[in-house]
Amino acid sequence: MTIVVGYVPTPEGEAALTQAIAEAKKSNETLLVINSSKGDALVDNRYAQGPDIQSIEERLADQGIQHIIKQPVRGHDAAAEVLDAADENDASLIVIGLRRRSPVGKLIMGSVSQRILLEADCPVLAVKAD
Repeated sequence: MTIVVGYVPTPEGEAALTQAIAEAKKSNETLLVINSSKGDALVDNRYAQGPDIQSIEERLADQGIQHIIKQPVRGHDAAAEVLDAADENDASLIVIGLRRRSPVGKLIMGSVSQRILLEADCPVLAVKAD
């Protein structure tokens, strides 16, 4: 089985990755890191660049975690990419990072985390950054 983590190069993404590593170690499962972009902007700060990906590769290898890193750019939002990856890989768990938002912010803007929590077919572990 596989653990899927939605990663973005932010404190929330780092918190999710750290927790996903711990979960993968406990269960001896493959870790699938998803970092996606819709591809609709010239610059997407949530899409990890080469040095970020290299750092993740080294971190996972150093800890002996069997892993796959995918960076799809297919025009889908991040929630769809994480949910699709979980379905395609028979995920036992999805790990995501949460950020603080006001009640009005939650109402006006759709939440990737909320969609994953509501639509996932497997357990979802949501973590906050310190």
